[in-house]
Amino acid sequence: MKLATWNVNSVRIRAGLVADFLAREQPDLLLMQEIKCEDGQFPGEPFKDLGYHAAIVGQKSYNGVAVLSREPVEVRHRALPDQEHDGHARYIEVSFRDLTIGNLYLPNGNSGGDDGYRAKISWMENLRRHAAAMLDAEQDFILAGDYNVCPTDADFAKGALGADDALVRPETRAAFNALIWLGLTDAVRALHPNDPLYTFWDYQAGAWQRDRGLRIDHALLSPRVAERLVAVDIARAERDKPQPSDHVPVVVSIMD
Repeated sequence: MKLATWNVNSVRIRAGLVADFLAREQPDLLLMQEIKCEDGQFPGEPFKDLGYHAAIVGQKSYNGVAVLSREPVEVRHRALPDQEHDGHARYIEVSFRDLTIGNLYLPNGNSGGDDGYRAKISWMENLRRHAAAMLDAEQDFILAGDYNVCPTDADFAKGALGADDALVRPETRAAFNALIWLGLTDAVRALHPNDPLYTFWDYQAGAWQRDRGLRIDHALLSPRVAERLVAVDIARAERDKPQPSDHVPVVVSIMD
């Protein structure tokens, strides 16, 4: 089974790039973040023509998540438990074959001052509680998407972030590590423990040309799913295409 996660930074602008990626890579699931449109504005036809079903949690102009799948999925949650009333479209969870798949767009935390950062940490704690509940229920799951976290200093280019950035603050990393300490596996680092790999390059200051990137898009696997992990690829070439997203897909392959 092949799963990809991609912050597309407006699905209406990138629909052609997404369709090209689907046709070429043929993932069983594509998890998209920052679709930036309401459900009714989602450009589903190009994806339907390629054989993909869409499950969407949209929002006007901001946020928004969607799952494209080769097979119909059952939507389990349209918001992260305990975040249902925050007004932000940041989570969708589906059942696919024998797995639960959570697609998430975690708050950045750099806007809104102290309240904005507290909201990020609160969201991460709710995600940890939800993951713990699924582990207690012996569910097999993947939690993938844009985490807006660089877990270690190896996950961003030198000089790309300041020490006070919300993506690298100690509280942020502690909240991410709390997920790992539950027993989850970071798919990229499981197979590429030391490589300087990035999934995001800012549009400003020549970040792509200078390779000043960040690794902030992650796939965390529950223990039995981690045992089935066979490959991970970061589709870096997507960043060099016309009108690209500032993120690139992370593609995870597991044994059926």
